[in-house]
Amino acid sequence: MSAYIDSDVLIWHLRGEQKALQLLKKLRDKERFTLWIGAMQRAEVIFFMRPAEEQTTLLFLSQFQTAPVDQRIIDRAGAFYRKWNPSRGIDVNDAILAATLLQTGGILYTLNTKHYPMPEVTVQRAW
Repeated sequence: MSAYIDSDVLIWHLRGEQKALQLLKKLRDKERFTLWIGAMQRAEVIFFMRPAEEQTTLLFLSQFQTAPVDQRIIDRAGAFYRKWNPSRGIDVNDAILAATLLQTGGILYTLNTKHYPMPEVTVQRAW
């Protein structure tokens, strides 16, 4: 089974939040999930890291598979965005990750469950 990790959890881990570390260890070691991140979630972390954080961040991200984005995902993400942005304020990155999950399967772990109101996407609060 695949576990997708949202950027908020990744960032909390990089900031030293023990709950994030515990979640990732539990998913990987106890539940035997394959850990994934979306392309846009990887971009969020990479684009905003500081030069002093580069080595640690890249080492951390190497523990995850990064899901590619294709035309089908973008088309679905656009539909999600148009449907859910007005009422829930989801952003483009959320919509792309939700469409990725719809195409690939798996469970999304996030602290921002309100950003993923799509009933066809399985979302779990990280902690």
